[in-house]
Amino acid sequence: MIWKLSHRVLEQSAIIMGVLNVTPDSFSDGAKYLNPDLAVDHAIQMLSEGADIVDVGGESTRPGADPVSVDEELRRVIPVIERLRLKLPDVLISVDTYKAETARQAIAAGANIVNDITAGQGDSHMLGVLKRSGVGVILMHMQGKPKTMHLAPRYSDVVSEVLQFLQHRRDEFVRSGIEPARIALDPGFGFGKLSQHNLDLLCGLPRFASLNSPIAVGISRKSMLAKLLGHGDLPMADRLWPTVALTSILRYKGAQIFRVHDVKPNALALRVTEAVLSHEQRDL
Repeated sequence: MIWKLSHRVLEQSAIIMGVLNVTPDSFSDGAKYLNPDLAVDHAIQMLSEGADIVDVGGESTRPGADPVSVDEELRRVIPVIERLRLKLPDVLISVDTYKAETARQAIAAGANIVNDITAGQGDSHMLGVLKRSGVGVILMHMQGKPKTMHLAPRYSDVVSEVLQFLQHRRDEFVRSGIEPARIALDPGFGFGKLSQHNLDLLCGLPRFASLNSPIAVGISRKSMLAKLLGHGDLPMADRLWPTVALTSILRYKGAQIFRVHDVKPNALALRVTEAVLSHEQRDL
């Protein structure tokens, strides 16, 4: 199994994807790790703090972000993946991309997982690349595109619609020959969703267990935290502890893979939450 973890293990101990943005314009840490050596150093720090996977991204997907070319994305991510693989032969590396050519070259450079925010719909060649490679994939739900997804998202029943979309995309990948054990699913908090939609998804997350796939979530440092707190905006430095709180709640609701910027506090929150869950299960 590509995740190197069984569902039973995931139920007992969630895993952390440490965010490594090699972009000039990401909403929280843009331009900090454009230098490949600084990026690798940060990856090593995240791993030392408890990350299980390093998620390398070369294109910002913040609301309103412009897309970048394949060539530019490759220029940003491939040197980092190559250095990481050379320095840490056993590390699990994810590439955050929806472009098939970027995924193909990242896999050749050493990536183990493709984290696709379009669930394979952003590039018709993605499914073929994944099928031939044998790597893992995270399929995420997003209404619209990063440039426009925040403008006017609409749902009749956000939980049912997102669940059905993820089931459909997962089943299509399986029918195409990709083993179910290679697939994780992400409801896409904040991607084409208003505050009420995000809250509905959070409360309805236990329903996603019916999909029988690992559930990945990414809420780290997002603007949804400010909205939950009733702020028009919230400085990035003040988003850590709200993130940690939601990490604990989402773990309790059944999430198993967490994409975060601040690894250590979120890892500690997960372990405490899991200690409580384990005690609960013993008492049943």
